[in-house]
Amino acid sequence: MKREESILKEKSEVFSKRIVRLYKYLTQQKDETIISKQIYRSGTSIGANIAESKFAQSPPDFISKLSIALKEANETEHWLKNLLYGDYITERQYTSMFNDNEELIKILVKSIKTLKLKNGKL
Repeated sequence: MKREESILKEKSEVFSKRIVRLYKYLTQQKDETIISKQIYRSGTSIGANIAESKFAQSPPDFISKLSIALKEANETEHWLKNLLYGDYITERQYTSMFNDNEELIKILVKSIKTLKLKNGKL
């Protein structure tokens, strides 16, 4: 599980950096402030919750932090679609961000399921 945690931490940090750059692009180049704030919040919250999970007080707390990160990743997907539909980002930009977010979702789902099985909660 430690290897998965390390990969998850690294990928979420890279994704957070991409979200920050996307936010700057949207606000400075596209003059978009509403959705950009939403995706900034949800997209950076993924990594923040993963980072918080490192010092979870118990296995259920750890699962809870990862579950919140998963919810934020799902919300981020929603905002990415809205940015595409609103012509704020290109199909190429969307696909790149979507794929990175989807990878985080898959790792989070696998990690949560594994932890729940270990703790007899599934």
